[in-house]
Amino acid sequence: MNTRTANTANAAPAEGAAAAAWTVQRERSNLRTLRLMSWIATTLGRRIARAVLHPITVYFLCHGGAAAQASRQYLERVLGRPPRLAERYRHIHHFAATVLDRVYLLQERFEAFDIELQGVEHVDAVLAQGQGALLAGAHLGSFEALRALGQGRRGVRVAMLMYEDNARLINRTLQAIAPDAELTTIPLGRLEAMLSLREWLDGGGVAGLLADRTLPAQGQRSGTHWLPFLGSPAPFSDGPFRLAALLRRQVVFMAGLYHGGRRYELRFLPVADFRERPRGPGAVDAAVREALQRYVAIVEALCRETPYNWFNFFDFWTQPPGASAPAGAEAPSVTPAADDPPAASSSRFAA
Repeated sequence: MNTRTANTANAAPAEGAAAAAWTVQRERSNLRTLRLMSWIATTLGRRIARAVLHPITVYFLCHGGAAAQASRQYLERVLGRPPRLAERYRHIHHFAATVLDRVYLLQERFEAFDIELQGVEHVDAVLAQGQGALLAGAHLGSFEALRALGQGRRGVRVAMLMYEDNARLINRTLQAIAPDAELTTIPLGRLEAMLSLREWLDGGGVAGLLADRTLPAQGQRSGTHWLPFLGSPAPFSDGPFRLAALLRRQVVFMAGLYHGGRRYELRFLPVADFRERPRGPGAVDAAVREALQRYVAIVEALCRETPYNWFNFFDFWTQPPGASAPAGAEAPSVTPAADDPPAASSSRFAA
């Protein structure tokens, strides 16, 4: 695998590494699962590998511990009632299926899937301006399906923004899965991350990040906001949107929703446009908060639409270790604008 890191200089501050430690711990189990799935996928092939998912799902349903408990609690929130056993099974099976498909997606074996694009014109419009595209996703479906965006779009370069420790863990795993694949990462937690991202976007690149995780340590201006999410306040960081405001960029939401079998849907929705700097005292803070609220509203709407695509298998409604709860846990609920339907337009290709 050809791994490239966008040019940055000094190592991250110690507090940044400590802040990201809990996120690395959460990803380690996913990476162990990915290694197992890689062996199954490359040894047995997708058809047989998918059959193996059933006993794996039963095992995690019975012995998944805190992760299985978090799945049950999430389903109760999103469904509005205690989930049935079949629904709990389906949630874990969806996750296992997307982990398996990561192997093929990272190997760019898109012909194995039927991928539908919804709202891709929002990304194309940004790319047409030559400014690159900043995509904010969530642990909702398969973010690796973003690689299919390059199909039919020659020259589109995709980079992932992630904390350096996570990047190292993922790179080691991908080395065994897709040694010929090229993965470009822009390490967060470094002082030069913003400059590296600016250069990447100015060059017409696409940069994606998962914006639904909150870190214990925030920058001087970034903060955690407790916003209504599936019935209760949950912590969300405004860091990604503050970064977009500093760079004066548009933000587009992206999710690779899994619909069973070989069917995926790449869903894109506009979140914010920071090209014009807001004027007046507190205007930037207000614009950032509005963008964050819209992002949370989109994630919530998609959870209700496709409840088995939510892959945060921990108690999302509690703050991470070491985080300080901000004053005030209530915020007005925001729903996607009526003129931005979740399926604005679509195109389908058997990748």
